Amino acid sequence: MDDTARRRIEGAIFLVAFGLCIPAANWLIGNAGTVCVPNGPCLIPVAPGGLMAPSGVLMIGLALVLRDLVQRRLGLGWAAGAILAGAALSALLAPPALVIASALAFLLGEAADLAVYTPLQRRRLVLAVLASGAVGLVVDSLVFLWVAFGSLDYLAGQVVGKAWMVLLALPLIHWLRRRDARLGLQPA
Repeated sequence: MDDTARRRIEGAIFLVAFGLCIPAANWLIGNAGTVCVPNGPCLIPVAPGGLMAPSGVLMIGLALVLRDLVQRRLGLGWAAGAILAGAALSALLAPPALVIASALAFLLGEAADLAVYTPLQRRRLVLAVLASGAVGLVVDSLVFLWVAFGSLDYLAGQVVGKAWMVLLALPLIHWLRRRDARLGLQPA
């Protein structure tokens, strides 16, 4: 398989997975958790000591990494388009009370991720994913919690939950970078 075909196939897989994170996050936040707060989110534990977060955090943390991989395989234009489409999809699928919060948090968090990832990714892929994920997850968490609930009560849990997904993805990112170097595959 030539480089272009490999990049397009992998990029399409990353793009579809990115898109699937959005409905999964919206479904999880209202339907799955160890505790579901009346008129609020369903929560899951994200760290020892009772640190809780809305259950959608896992999918949003994964979406931040997948957006980076979409950009790596398909280019900046595809990544920017995926962010806009993801924000629209998030607005369409979010529970009515969370539409604005969900779409705005997604748009701003992913845009922050893109802004940090883009200048770093050619030289330091693993660092780029880690740094952009950290910035994106904080922005997403702050915006979502403040707009949705007028409170930052679950901020620590949101940050930790999303960070788990970014950290769990780093070995895959490291492997991908090494494989790309071995194959001579350049980012888009």
